[in-house]
Amino acid sequence: MYLVYVLLALVAGAIGGAVGGIKVGGEHLGNELAAMMGGAYGVLSAVPGIVVALIILAIF
Repeated sequence: MYLVYVLLALVAGAIGGAVGGIKVGGEHLGNELAAMMGGAYGVLSAVPGIVVALIILAIF
């Protein structure tokens, strides 16, 4: 069950990062590059958060 949550966080982080990257840097870098970079950094920020949250939920 927890693996599903981690996978959902990966997908949500990638989509959110890509949209944010296009919105912030699309004009200067180009939409494709901004989306790729935002997707990568979105996943990097989403996964530790969901892992910590799942650990806390498993403890309590």
